[in-house]
Amino acid sequence: MTKRTVTRAFLALVFLAAAAAGWLSHRLNTARPLPATPYEFAVHPGSSLRAIATQLTRAGVLPDPWTFILLGRLLGRAGQLKAGHYVFEDAISPADVLDRLTEGSVAQAEVQFIEGWTLKQVRKALAAHPDLKQETVSLDDAELAAAVGAPYPSLEGFIFPDKYFFAVGASDLSVLKQGYHAMQQELDAAWERRTPGLPLATPYEALILASIVEKETGAAAERAMVAAVFVNRLRRGMKLDTDPTVIYGLGDRFDGNLRRRDLEADTPYNTYTRPGLPPTPIAMPGRASLDAALNPADTKALYFVARGDGTSQFSVTLSEHERAVTKYQRRK
Repeated sequence: MTKRTVTRAFLALVFLAAAAAGWLSHRLNTARPLPATPYEFAVHPGSSLRAIATQLTRAGVLPDPWTFILLGRLLGRAGQLKAGHYVFEDAISPADVLDRLTEGSVAQAEVQFIEGWTLKQVRKALAAHPDLKQETVSLDDAELAAAVGAPYPSLEGFIFPDKYFFAVGASDLSVLKQGYHAMQQELDAAWERRTPGLPLATPYEALILASIVEKETGAAAERAMVAAVFVNRLRRGMKLDTDPTVIYGLGDRFDGNLRRRDLEADTPYNTYTRPGLPPTPIAMPGRASLDAALNPADTKALYFVARGDGTSQFSVTLSEHERAVTKYQRRK
């Protein structure tokens, strides 16, 4: 073979390699229309690059599996694929698909916990969520608290009411951990801002009081006044006399109608029969109720009664309170 022939052959190979590289680059970087908009698919833990390439090729997202596999191996990303639920909204190239899968740009879902919810309501919302992996359904409240890492017999009151985002397929336990740590931060911050001299020995007692304020407050502007009534009663050693704690103590027995016999039946949560705070929170307080419990209004009020319009009438003396009860509760 002459030198000229070798040169021509080499140049031909270079040309072919360049053409192949150009074709491959075009194929990998050209966005393809999706088979459906949006297009959703799941990458399961342990899925291989080949399996994913085959799955997406069959769906029509990739033009073929081998160019995608080649790209992943050339870039050293074959072992970097992140499991999760992915959603593609627009036409996408194979190179962009690989970027999304290795960056873990998974779709997010959300769940919202509302101020005043109980732990039972939180667990019900998590159990009903279609995008969560259920890991806590079989756990009782004590086991659940231990799984989250809380040094309490229950998480009642310890999940901060907020909206939480998570990757589709995440565990319900991971969401509870988010809520627990969020409440710890909120409670610690509120405790640092507290008014000196409160009859509350620990942040846990503050959380209990805040949960009562959350359930007792009809008008947001009255939270600090409601908190002040309970703080004033605690200072004097008076019973709190609050219906929400009795209702919580009744549990599933409460049918929506609180009767006299319920108020007279002694339970750990009956603040008509027992002085001081109940043993645990009765609901999830929001930030405003935490702040109100730890920074109550400056008042001597010891009583309040609902006016029937969402607000309350506050009174300092029992005689004033009885007149307010007659006016607003006994008119009929």
